[in-house]
Order: sequence, then C-alpha cells, then structure tokens
Amino acid sequence: MVEYTKNERIAYITLNRPEAKNAIDPSTHDKLWEIWRDFESDVNLDVAIITGKGDAFCAGADLKSYMSRWPNATAEKVRSNITDGLGGLTRGLHRLKKPTIAAVNGWALAGGFETALACDIRIASEKAMFGSFEARRGFHHGDGGIPRLVNSAGLSVAMQMLLTAEPINAQKALQWNLVSEVVAHENLMNQAELIARQILRNDQVAVRSAKETILDMIGRNLDDQLRIEAINGYSVATRKEVSSRLQSFYEKSDKGRHGKNSTEL
Repeated sequence: MVEYTKNERIAYITLNRPEAKNAIDPSTHDKLWEIWRDFESDVNLDVAIITGKGDAFCAGADLKSYMSRWPNATAEKVRSNITDGLGGLTRGLHRLKKPTIAAVNGWALAGGFETALACDIRIASEKAMFGSFEARRGFHHGDGGIPRLVNSAGLSVAMQMLLTAEPINAQKALQWNLVSEVVAHENLMNQAELIARQILRNDQVAVRSAKETILDMIGRNLDDQLRIEAINGYSVATRKEVSSRLQSFYEKSDKGRHGKNSTEL
C-alpha cells in the first residue's frame, strides 16, 4: 500500500499499489495521514521524498473505492471533508513545516497530480506525465489542484489543463513551471536525494522559516509580502546559532564554500 522508510534524516514514502497505478483508496488515504504526521513529529527527520512504485507516481483517488462515495452525498458529508484532503498533504496537513520533495516517476493524474503539486519541490523523470482528467468524469479538482496550478503555472495553463483534460509530458511541465527539473529516469531518486541533502546541509530553522514565509506570501499584496519577509527573516537571524555560522563564514571555514572546503554536494 505505502512503503515508509527513514535514513539519515530523510523520510522515503513510496506509493505501492502498482496494479492500480498507485491510486489512493481509503486505506492508502488513512496510511498517508499516519505517515505525514509521523514525519512531522519525528525529530530525526527533516526532509521527505515521495514517489511511486512501477510506471505511475499516482493515478489519483481510486474511482471505485474512494470517489464512489460522493455522488448523492449530503452537504454535511462534503463539508466534513474540507479538513481531510487527499492523503492529508493536499489539505489538512498542507502546512507541514518540513520540506517535501515529489520524485515523479511516471503518471501523475488527477489527485496524483494534486499530491505532486502539494509538495514543495517537484523533480520529474523524463517518463513522467501529468494530467487533470476529472472533467471527463463529471467533476474537477477538489483537493488543492486548482489553486496550486494557478499559483505555479498561471491562469492560462490552468485553464488549458483543466478544460481540455489532456495530459502533458515532463518537458511541457518544465516549460510551464510545474516541475523544477527533468532528469533521466534512472537518475530520478539520486537527484531527489541530492536536493534533500542540499537542504539538510542548511540550518533547518531557517529552512522551515523560509518555507513558511513563501507559503504565507501567496495571494498577498507587495506591502504584506515585504512585511512578512522582514519579520520572519530577521527574527530567525536573532538566534545564537547564527553567530557561529557567521563566524565560520568570516573565517572561510564553512563547509561547501565555493572553491574551498568543498563537499560532495
């Protein structure tokens, strides 16, 4: 159903229903809620990578076992779902403080596309495909796909993807700002792990504050954005830990310094 492992401060989450293209059924949904909560609370974890088994990242919500409950549902049932999301990450657990990386290995459709969009960083295999097919079934995104699609790629892209219900390949996703990188399929996890280790090299309080600041800026006017950035950025800089990091910089002894004290990253 879902594989969950931990290694060197990285959480690895693998959707494992390849026979169903890793579609999220109620059991998978509940398991993902459990996993994301554990990731957030585990002090030995700082970054998560989510991917899929087989030729799909995730085909979305299982139409038989998950989506069949919505036709003829009551208004109360719809309202109670607002805090639930799909697998938690899309809505409900969407304010995780720690960074999340989607390693999109294949098809990311419907709710699977929403799950990828809910991650902070998306790396795509050259074999990845993305699509919003819901309009073919009589509905549309309801778990964060539309706002995140608009925020990431803009109005025109969101309109085209949702209204045509046609898929796009990894290169088109890169052009449309839906992923940050496209890599050879066999290098996907290596690249995701490299990015995770680059994040881990940094001060994690600063990393989490930066993530919070970015999310808090969305949809606000420039004055509010500048105010949020200044408050968060300078309050993080008041910590004692920053003095030692600055001293390493002054002494040119900090790890990863360009041209000196290099690391494998």
